[in-house]
Amino acid sequence: MKIHFDIDCTPEEARRFLGLPDLEGLHAAVVGEMQERLLASLRAMDPETLWKQWMPTGIQSMDQFQKFWSQFTGQQGGQKRG
Repeated sequence: MKIHFDIDCTPEEARRFLGLPDLEGLHAAVVGEMQERLLASLRAMDPETLWKQWMPTGIQSMDQFQKFWSQFTGQQGGQKRG
């Protein structure tokens, strides 16, 4: 013998009927925090911000970096010395 019930109710009505807690406020808070952290991470991926974090102090432009790199590698004008 099989008995089949169809209950037509909203998720909110089912939650209340079963006595389950309302986690909507907690969910909103957690999603908001995740969103803030994601946006902060994306801001840190800004090319200018990354450049300033990765380059030694005083190198703030590509021209300065090229001069630094040529001094570091011992090259001048893109040609090897030797």
